[in-house]
Amino acid sequence: MKQSNKAYLYALSAILCWSTIASAFKLTLQHLDFLNTLFYSSLVASFVLLLLLAFTRKFRLLKLVKGKDMLWAAIRGALNPFLYYVVLLRAYELLKAQEAGTLNYIWPITLVLLSIPLLKQKIRWIQMIAILISFAGILVISTEGKITSLEFREPLGVLLAVGSSLFWALYWILNMRDHSDEIVKLFLNFGWGTFMIFFTLLFSSKLVIPNWSAIAGTVYIGVFEMGLTFYLWMMGLKFARNTAQISNLVYLSPFISLLIIRVAVKELILPATVVGLILIVMGILLQHFSQKRKI
Repeated sequence: MKQSNKAYLYALSAILCWSTIASAFKLTLQHLDFLNTLFYSSLVASFVLLLLLAFTRKFRLLKLVKGKDMLWAAIRGALNPFLYYVVLLRAYELLKAQEAGTLNYIWPITLVLLSIPLLKQKIRWIQMIAILISFAGILVISTEGKITSLEFREPLGVLLAVGSSLFWALYWILNMRDHSDEIVKLFLNFGWGTFMIFFTLLFSSKLVIPNWSAIAGTVYIGVFEMGLTFYLWMMGLKFARNTAQISNLVYLSPFISLLIIRVAVKELILPATVVGLILIVMGILLQHFSQKRKI
């Protein structure tokens, strides 16, 4: 098989997996609260990443990890999976799957905003327009199309769904500064994050034994959102002639996700969700275009 075909195969496999996650979150949260869902999913993800270390013969790289590396791994683990998924899964408890899943795609815009103070990057006029377009998409979704009245059905849920992008963008910035092996980094992050989630549950006396439906859901999330899918995407990038070959394919995910939500969760997809999603993606793509063309 040609390398370009391998790149598309791996990338599309990852995108299809990610497209099912909004439904998996919502269905699992019907059987288990958000903290326990996160703990068991993160535990499964840590095990999957351990298997990937063995499969790729990278166990030896763990011996090279120093004290400073462990400290940064703990900080990243606090951001992701701990804070990011705590906030995101709580948003899924409060919102419809289509709303929480779609609003979560705002993180590339958040990344641009955080890059201004943290990476000392300047923002151009076209990027400001891109941010405003995506922000309009947020308003359309969160008000269910009632923009003029600004009536938010679940303001806390909207705040959490959008706010989760802050933790993901911070994690992304810290991750870019660490050039060590990606699987090793992710394994250490999830190891620390799982440890933090466990103690949060322990001290709050909320650790519960899941039923079979919850077990199936958390295993699915741990494998196809947090563990294996990252490896598939990484392999897609490895075989691609350039990153742009497959990176734009990721924007298929939210649209496929809406179709799966309609079938699996039985949610009626609101026109406002589709319009808002289009605006968010338009803003993100405009922002990417402005970076390439230096507008």
